[in-house]
Amino acid sequence: MNPTERHECGADSVMIMLPGALMTPQHMVAAGLFAEVKHRALALDLLAPDLHAEGADNQRALRTLEADWLAPARARYRRVWLGGISRGGQLALSCLAGRQGEMHGLCLLAPYAGGRITTNAIRRAGGLNAWQAGADQQTDPDVRLWQWLKEPLPPVPLFMGYGAQDRFADGMQMLAEQLPATTHLTVPGEHDWAAWLPLWRRFLDLGHFPALP
Repeated sequence: MNPTERHECGADSVMIMLPGALMTPQHMVAAGLFAEVKHRALALDLLAPDLHAEGADNQRALRTLEADWLAPARARYRRVWLGGISRGGQLALSCLAGRQGEMHGLCLLAPYAGGRITTNAIRRAGGLNAWQAGADQQTDPDVRLWQWLKEPLPPVPLFMGYGAQDRFADGMQMLAEQLPATTHLTVPGEHDWAAWLPLWRRFLDLGHFPALP
């Protein structure tokens, strides 16, 4: 199993939070994600695995996520949530959209929607329903996610937020338009912790997880 950071309090719910491409689980601790859960005394265990060793093609990462993290979590917890930041958010959404493993909710902080070549192609086609990817594109994780999003997502609570000045905001807005009308937020900020930490606080304050007794 790859390196991880964890906060465990004996809760019956767990959040598996995936770091971004240039981020380690330790960066998430330093930024305050774990401290926000502890400060609220929430009945929530928090795990941050490092899946970077699985490479850029997220098919292998999805298999590792299911086998090493989601399946064991389902055996231990009543509710299993999955989340991620940037590329980690893309992987988390891919896991749900591709039916890679059952989960009870999703928290996406600035999820990467793919390169502009893909998102522009979708726009030029007139939208996702009209867009068709070529057979030679199916190994591209960005393309594969959008292909999966042609089908309705499993009905679970979904939180998505990003900074209004994020350099990837156009693609994230496209994602928000495709996702169920659950909780979508924008806050001032760019593709960094100045936006991500306030969004994480807003998510934790939604009441999905009770306080510890």
